[in-house]
Amino acid sequence: MPNLMDLLQGHLSPDVVNQLSQQVGADPEQTQDAAHGIMSALLGGLAKNAATPQGASALSDALAKDHDGGILGNIMGAISGNAPAGVSSSALDGAGILSHILGGNQGNIMQMIAQATGMDQGAIGALMLKLAPLVMGVLGQQKAANGLNPSGLSSLLTSTVSGMSQNTENPLMQMAQQVLSGAAGGNSSGSGGGLLGMAESLLGGLFK
Repeated sequence: MPNLMDLLQGHLSPDVVNQLSQQVGADPEQTQDAAHGIMSALLGGLAKNAATPQGASALSDALAKDHDGGILGNIMGAISGNAPAGVSSSALDGAGILSHILGGNQGNIMQMIAQATGMDQGAIGALMLKLAPLVMGVLGQQKAANGLNPSGLSSLLTSTVSGMSQNTENPLMQMAQQVLSGAAGGNSSGSGGGLLGMAESLLGGLFK
């Protein structure tokens, strides 16, 4: 099966990263690091949501309805909010996508990545809104290209996240999974404890 993170990273060309950095008010290197973290968290959230037959079926239906990969034909336009021809406005609804994928964990994920990258939390939130449609577009493209049913989607997401979790150079995936599972605890402020304390210990190797 394809590695979804590799596919996503392949769409983040220097031109795309530069445009994203200008739009969110961060430097390109920070934007690249934060994008990696955001996409890791979103893939973790999708894998968690698709872990049940009902969740996988709902994801499959959403992809078939609004996310066929059409935005990948004009990523520069899509991240500027201009839907490419034939792409529905729902495919670019970053806020709606984030709500479905991350639910109440969105704020914790934003805080975690902001702490790890040094980017402003508002800039992280803006970047998440722009990257969420790209993640769904890549997943929808793979569903169509490989004829994936709900079970196949779940397997693709699980294999991608499993590979990322075993990569010692991507401790963010471990952190994201703990946040999504609620294992990070309720303390979301202060160094050395709760969410941010775990972020400092687990993410230092990723954002040097």
